[in-house]
Formats: sequence, structure tokens, C-alpha cells
Amino acid sequence: MTNAFPPNQQFLLAARPVGLPRPHDWQFHEVAVPEPGNGEVVVKVLYLSLDPAMRGWMNEGKSYIRPVAIGEVMRAGGLGVVMASRSPRFAVGDHVAGGTGVQRYWSGPADDKGANLVKIDPRVGQLTAWLNLLGMPGMTAYFGLRDVGQARAGDTVVVSGAAGAVGMTVGQVARRMGCRVVGIAGGADKCRFVVERLGFDACIDYKAGDLPTALKQSCPQGVDVYFDNVGGDILDAVLTRINMKARIVICGAISQYNVTAPVKGPSNYLALLVNRARMEGMVVFDYAARYPEAVAELGAWLAAGEIASHEHVVDGFEQFPQALLMLFEGRNLGKLVLKVADA
Repeated sequence: MTNAFPPNQQFLLAARPVGLPRPHDWQFHEVAVPEPGNGEVVVKVLYLSLDPAMRGWMNEGKSYIRPVAIGEVMRAGGLGVVMASRSPRFAVGDHVAGGTGVQRYWSGPADDKGANLVKIDPRVGQLTAWLNLLGMPGMTAYFGLRDVGQARAGDTVVVSGAAGAVGMTVGQVARRMGCRVVGIAGGADKCRFVVERLGFDACIDYKAGDLPTALKQSCPQGVDVYFDNVGGDILDAVLTRINMKARIVICGAISQYNVTAPVKGPSNYLALLVNRARMEGMVVFDYAARYPEAVAELGAWLAAGEIASHEHVVDGFEQFPQALLMLFEGRNLGKLVLKVADA
């Protein structure tokens, strides 16, 4: 062990939440940062990505990824700078992104399969953009819309969670593809942001009531692609407006993540039968080998000012438990990022 670094502060999962995560579901822990061995690196975490999927990772049960174990550092994507290296893969000073977990330092083998560290280029986009447009949310939007949703010019694309990390990129990419884009978001401020800042054609405030009527007005020609980030009643309402051969991308269901009753499924699912439509789930990790393809295209659009990467940054590692709740209370505008340390 060494005193070359301050103690590593971590948030461990102490209990599996029932409903929203509470303070007693976390354990704040400190441990020394070890010297790197052969092939290992030490990364100082600068920013953490806070994502709705984290709530699912806290649950026990079979999923697309194993649950976080009790007593384990909470899983999270992060971005940092290499502080010590005994690996040819990374040099001191390199910026890297990967599964750092909710802690101030990540240390281990440079080729660790769980962390999957990759070098990033801050010249392509500001650091926080690598957790948003150029990171997992951007990859999710890009491949979910193009490969799973098979969006085409002239389609009407509807996306829920439109002011969130994935939704904002879905809409912008769809607009570049020549689609009519309608967002669904909670509150007038978010809807203005989506239309005025991101260029959506329209945005529906689901909190204003009568979503079916609003969908009919905003999508007079029906819905060809629905990119679903919320599930529940909103998914059910959109199903009543889908066109023949529509594609529904099931990316997330944030409205259901903290419910203690059984998850609410769509009662209007027979619309899939009537319209010969398709509903398909997508997990971004399936496209990992193609991430460079998406980063290259999204990065070029970002550099040209043709697409935006908007982050909502909360400052302070100790704010993690409260900051995570912002996702489920709808208090973030854009990608929610936790700043851990200065670059």
C-alpha cells in the first residue's frame, strides 16, 4: 500500500432498495489506493455518469448484466485521468473512460474486462461530452434509432424522456436523418429546451394532461418510430397512434424502476398486431465493437455545431446519493453528470 494518493472514497451498495434508493442503502467507505503492479494503472476519476439503468443494477435477479453485489462499489461509468501506469496501453496524463464505479480512484489491470477502459481525445469534445453524446447515451441513441428503430427520412419519430441524455440525442440524430421529431417531456421548460435548443419539431408536456389528444395533434400522420425511455402510461398512449409497420424501441422504463407494485405492461399491445408493428428491446453493450463508428460521426457533427451535447453537472462526490435521485424526480435537464474532481 502507499500514501502517494489520498484515501480512495467509495460508495458501496449496502442494501437493495425498495422503491427509491434511500441513504441507508449506501455505505461510504475509505480505502488506500494501491501502487500499480505490472500491467496496471491508477485512474483519478473526474466525472461520473448518473444513469437510470443504475437503479436496475441495484436489483437482484437475472438481467442483461449481473446485479451489483451488496458491499460492492456501486457500478457507474466514469471518466478520469491516468495518475500512475505500469502498462503500455496508457501513459500518465491520458484521459480514459470506462466502468470506474462510484469512487474517487479506480485501480487495476489496464485491460480489465469489467472497467473496459478506453483512451479518449478531449479535442473531439469537452470531457463531459464523453459521458453523453460521445459516451453510452450517445451510443444508445445512435444505434437504437438507426439499427433497431430503422428510422428513415420522412418518418415521424416520437421519443420520450426527450430532455434526458438519450432522448435529446435521439431527436437530434433523427432530425439530421430527415425525420419529423416529436418529443415527450415533463414540464414547459423542458419542452421549450427540446424545441428551441435542440431543434425538435414539437414537444408534448405529459404533465399537462390528455396525452392522447396531444399526440394526435402533434402526430397527425401517426407514429413510425417510437423510442421509449419511460414505459408505463406513455408507452400505452403512443401505441394508439402507431402506423403500419411501425418500430418501437424499448430502451428504458424509468417510470417503472422504483415502483413497489408489479411493473405495468402495455394494455394497448394489440396495436402491434393490427399494424404489423414491431417492438424490440435494445442494450447498448451489444454494439460495443461499433462504438468508434458512432463516435466518429457524432464527433464530426459536434465539431461542426450541427448537434449539441448538453450536460447537467452536479459538483461534489459526496452528493452522489442525492444527485442520483434527480433522475427519478425529473430534475435534470440533459445528461446528469457528477463532478468528482478538477481535471
